[in-house]
Order: sequence, then structure tokens, then C-alpha cells
Amino acid sequence: MFRQKKSIFERLTGIINNPGEEERELSVTHKNNSKESGDEDEGWTEESSDGQLTIDVYQTPTEIVLQTIVAGVKPEDLEITINREMVTVRGKREQTKTVGDDNYFFQELYWGSFSRSVVLPEEIDVEEAEATEQHGLLTIRLPKIDKKKTQKLKVRAG
Repeated sequence: MFRQKKSIFERLTGIINNPGEEERELSVTHKNNSKESGDEDEGWTEESSDGQLTIDVYQTPTEIVLQTIVAGVKPEDLEITINREMVTVRGKREQTKTVGDDNYFFQELYWGSFSRSVVLPEEIDVEEAEATEQHGLLTIRLPKIDKKKTQKLKVRAG
């Protein structure tokens, strides 16, 4: 069967094509220009079924803030891992299917596993990081490490 390459928009968002068209796996990962399964698509590989989250990342004077939409996902179904240089958000959006595929006019929402890893522009304090979700908006606050901060230590007699 003829398999058409996904557009960059489909790769980034994980949007499903219209019913009646050829179904394609929806996954996006970028692996340092590695080629797998004969795909000559400049480093984009189709190795998992994870969709990729869209995110906003910005900074304030004291923190880096990452925001993403996770509507329809329970907070306990989200996994956030962080270290000083990177943050990864993983989760799964479950679909309660009550409509048959042949009854859809449009099917653009992404259902299933998703993940996104972001290399941070500055080191952060992992111990002070916090994540909140409100009305489907996940906000992760990552306090910057103050490299200019100094502290005096008292020497104790031993």
C-alpha cells in the first residue's frame, strides 16, 4: 500500500488525517538525525506512538516557566521529570469512543500517549520546582540557580 509522508504540521501536532484517507501512525521524535526503518526524512523517526505537546517557555528574572495544554488528562496521569538542564512531560489522553470512525466529519484531536522534552536555557533548582494544572493549562515553574549568590560559612572548632 502507498504510504504518503506526513507534513511537518502532522509531525509536530500529531493530528490525525481525515477518515477515509489512508491511516498513518502518529508519532514525532527527533533523534539527532538518526535514520530508522528506511525513513530518509532528515532525522524524524517514527519509532513510537507518542504525540508531541506544544509548549510555551519563557523566563522571568527568577524562573523559567513552561506551559502546555493538557485538557482531558488527569493530573495523576501526568509524569514530569526534571534535572538541572532538561524537563520532560509525559502523559496519556484517553478517548471514550462512542462514535464510529465512519461517522466523523473531522477527527483532529490527539488521543493517546504524548511526551515532550525541552533542554532548558539555564540551570534550574530542581528541589524548588513546582507544577500546577488549572482549566487544562499545565504550568511548570522552574527557579533559576543564582550563580552570583554567595554565602559565608562559619568555621567551627573541631
